Amino acid sequence: MSRLCEDRVVIVTGAARGIGREYALQLAAHGAKVVVNDLGAARDGIGRDLSAAQAVVDEIRAAGGIAIANGDDVSDWQGARRMVETTVEHFGGLHALVNNAGILRDRTLVNMEESEWDAVIQVHLKGTFAPSHHAAAYWRALQKESGQPVNARIINTSSSSGLFGNIGQCNYGAAKAGIAAMTIIAARELKRYGVTVNAISPHAQTRMTESLRERTPEEIAARHPRWIAPVVVWLASAQSEEVTGRLFEVGGGFLAALEGWHRGPEAEPVDDPERIGPVLLDLARRARRNADMKGKDLD
Repeated sequence: MSRLCEDRVVIVTGAARGIGREYALQLAAHGAKVVVNDLGAARDGIGRDLSAAQAVVDEIRAAGGIAIANGDDVSDWQGARRMVETTVEHFGGLHALVNNAGILRDRTLVNMEESEWDAVIQVHLKGTFAPSHHAAAYWRALQKESGQPVNARIINTSSSSGLFGNIGQCNYGAAKAGIAAMTIIAARELKRYGVTVNAISPHAQTRMTESLRERTPEEIAARHPRWIAPVVVWLASAQSEEVTGRLFEVGGGFLAALEGWHRGPEAEPVDDPERIGPVLLDLARRARRNADMKGKDLD
């Protein structure tokens, strides 16, 4: 019986632990040839150790799958290029890119250091853009050479912290909101080349999240990465070609399509600052309230 991702070549960044590891394992189980990318850094992004990525590769190979380890820095322009080029050279192609790598440097706005802002934006936002750019450039060249759509995928990782807002995560939330916007725009740009772009907002119990707050055993079980990986496996497959520009909330008991910004209550334009106040107050009061971290209206 044919598997969902049979012979598809997939890069998974940040794949040595947590959600990324589960992605790599399930993709390989469904026939994908997986590039397990990970610096092996600590939760805050410090340090390097390729042994964690190699351990995932060894696990995949022991189960009869195909995988290689890669230690390139996805937030480095040349590193991201090298990762894509190495993948194509080794496996003869690339069909999907899963942008999953990330770090945390949580702190409130007034306490956040410039370096904490820069590091998180670098890894999450540039670390999504740089691999996506180089992968898209490869697919565009391939499509122009062959004249046929390449049926390729980019799967990004956003977060409820960016979509709904979470105190203490201005840097992380800003990056994840940016990734959501990048997903929608890139989906429109790359459609002509046969590339879909989607994102997920995962709820998972990993080393990135386990210290944020205490959870019940039931909550931890619902946040196991096994609930999230099937979405990525299907999105990486050839079967998902009609789905693009979408964000899915997955894990923690959720499986939902997220809906972006829409224009709310309206009023006639006003060109006088002294008269516009009551109009804005009325619009703000009639507009739907912002959502909490569970996607529900704030109290």
